[in-house]
Amino acid sequence: MSAQHPDRPIVAVKPITVPAPGRGVDLQVKVTAPLTGQNLPVIVFSHGNAWSMDGYEPLVDRWAAAGFVVVQPTHLDSRRNGIGWDDPRFATIWRVRISDLHAVLDGLSDILARAAGPADRADLDRVAVVGHSWGAQTAGTLLGARVLDADGVPGEDFTHPAVSAGALIAATGTGDSLTPFAVEHLPFMRPDYSTMTTPALVVAGGRDRSRLSTRGPEWFTDAYRLSPSPKSLLVIDEGEHTLGGLAGEKVAETTDEDPARVALVADAVSAYLLDALGIDAAAWAAFEKAAAADDVGRNVTGK
Repeated sequence: MSAQHPDRPIVAVKPITVPAPGRGVDLQVKVTAPLTGQNLPVIVFSHGNAWSMDGYEPLVDRWAAAGFVVVQPTHLDSRRNGIGWDDPRFATIWRVRISDLHAVLDGLSDILARAAGPADRADLDRVAVVGHSWGAQTAGTLLGARVLDADGVPGEDFTHPAVSAGALIAATGTGDSLTPFAVEHLPFMRPDYSTMTTPALVVAGGRDRSRLSTRGPEWFTDAYRLSPSPKSLLVIDEGEHTLGGLAGEKVAETTDEDPARVALVADAVSAYLLDALGIDAAAWAAFEKAAAADDVGRNVTGK
């Protein structure tokens, strides 16, 4: 199985409704998978704020072409649900997001059966979680990160036994430098990465400056710096928060549109997960070697 794959045929099935009692809004997912292949590893992907299962096609399609089955839930904060900053439900959405990923993982066999094609071809012993932005914080909790309360006390453990590895793309840093807006609306944005023991790749943009933090782009490397090994860090020098347009071409949030950068992120995650899940170490070794030979553009660090 290789991370270089752009022309491999894929198929997507949506919507599939996942049981989520008490959620108030149906939990729906999209499944994207290659048309061929056996023993396919699985990625459960958590989108950024306001997006849905219908976003991130440039990323997800490339993963599917690399041989992954990708499951994308639509979280409660999606624009289609109309839950804004001032909605009383917003304060607990971070918890609902985590519950969404648990519901998907708990029901993975049934979800894939209802998606038909990948049902008998997925390897449920090789499952990873990946997220972008708020989705990265969500995914990080399943890798072992916790959320600090107002007194700095770590909250509960949200890890899931099915998850063997992960990737955090533009993951928010620690909460000690939140702006007043973030303190008011996003008080849960206080991750504690010291307990995030699951193997993970952290991807950050060298030009990613958030209005949520008073720190610069290095804020987005906290998930690597403050977590125990094994971890890898990929910094893309020219990348901003969407790293070339992960959620889609020409979308409003894309300030640094570059399809090649999106492909770079997708292939880095594919290569890393193939290695971390024990499938193929060659692609990640090749990616690290290429990054080391690259004078500018990308830097890979590991521990």
